[in-house]
Amino acid sequence: MAFELKQNLKLSQQLIMTPQLQQAIKLLQLSRLELVDVIRQEMEENPLLEETAAEGDADDGVEAGPAEAEIAKPTNHLEELTGEGDGKEEFDWNGYLEDYGPVGVSYQREETEGPTWENILTKKTTLKDYLMWQLHLSRISDPEKTVGEQVIGNIDSNGYLMASVEEIAELEKAEVPFVESVLSKIQQFDPPGIAARDLKECLLLQAAVLNAGPLVETIIRDHIKDLETKNYNYIVRKLKVSLDDVLAAVAMISGMDPKPGRIYSEERDQYIIPDVYVFKVGDEYKIVLNEDGLPRLRISNFYREILGGVNGAQKSEKCKEYIKERLHSATWLIKSIQQRQRTIYRVSESIIKYQREFFDEGIQYLRPMVLRDVAEDVEMHESTISRVTTNKYMHTPRGIFELKYFFNSSISRMSGDAIASKSVQEDIRKIIQNENKYKPYSDSEIVDLLKASGISIARRTVAKYREMMNILPSSKRRAFSANKVK
Repeated sequence: MAFELKQNLKLSQQLIMTPQLQQAIKLLQLSRLELVDVIRQEMEENPLLEETAAEGDADDGVEAGPAEAEIAKPTNHLEELTGEGDGKEEFDWNGYLEDYGPVGVSYQREETEGPTWENILTKKTTLKDYLMWQLHLSRISDPEKTVGEQVIGNIDSNGYLMASVEEIAELEKAEVPFVESVLSKIQQFDPPGIAARDLKECLLLQAAVLNAGPLVETIIRDHIKDLETKNYNYIVRKLKVSLDDVLAAVAMISGMDPKPGRIYSEERDQYIIPDVYVFKVGDEYKIVLNEDGLPRLRISNFYREILGGVNGAQKSEKCKEYIKERLHSATWLIKSIQQRQRTIYRVSESIIKYQREFFDEGIQYLRPMVLRDVAEDVEMHESTISRVTTNKYMHTPRGIFELKYFFNSSISRMSGDAIASKSVQEDIRKIIQNENKYKPYSDSEIVDLLKASGISIARRTVAKYREMMNILPSSKRRAFSANKVK
């Protein structure tokens, strides 16, 4: 086989992911809080970026800058950032002042004296701190306190002991019976059920504190699985007691806490800050972007004077090159943020247009919609719409929804038209909510009820939607009463 060298001329196109384009794509999919963090980090790394306060904040109003005016004004066509040629030409300060004004909204605070941070900040008591406090107040010996500290150190956030007694005894060079005695003392601490090794022991400890009686303790000890499946008739036959007594015992057990340590959990609620506000004014819906807390960015006038040689400012070629590099990065960031805000506005506008019946009537009128519908409407790619709707929330007259909430698959009606899957889930939830609690509907019966209303759906789909809504099957939803159970 002979080898030879040849020259071929080939013309092709390819997309090059420039750093600027990568940054623009990254900003699109960031949540609002993540965007603020990125801006703060960029301001620390880029000396040309600075935050400015809005001027003319009279009567608690904020004067919109060029960026806000451009965002608030709907446009018929929205171009995606390509990363080609942006920020690489000779910098025009006049163009910057017109096109890339301050981004975001800020406000001026009144200078008033408030309480010091020491009088405001508080430390939440943890489960470990609370148990240690009780341990050191107990009248026990120093060796018992040492073992007790080891026991408390092995209790998880739910209040369960994660290490065995043998492991603790080996760590502290103590006898197993001695560790057992210390553990039994800690199990008397508050909250009831603490330091249990499993669910059964946790409930038994709480039953002892409540003086629940032998029947409750027997049911917990020997029939915990029957409680889970609500097999109360079997418990009645095995223990030879009345159904009323079993139901009373079940009611007491249901009031116990299977995770006694969670009241001291260190987890904090994460509150949702909407990216978009939608208000109904007359017959129209108005969109307002949430710019509160978003830093207003501009390029420092100090570096502008250095670059322009104002007032005799001298600059070396190396300094000039550095300032231009930082300048390109700053202008691209400002442009990317403005593009992000405009894109969120246009996508929200398109969602309201497609889902107008939902905003007017409710979830039953939610239309099936996919990313392609909005992408074609705003003339952008589906991947861009997917990034824009990720971790973004909309505050509407009907509540706060993630933008992705409005995108859902369709289910065909028997009449031929389509209905959104979220609307079907709401129908299933209402059917279960209004069912007879002593004789709940099975999944097959829910299928028949939906079919009667014109919705054809499979039983496994009903089961899937029910699990998505965290609704138990009919066998575990059934309520019991003495005159209802045979």
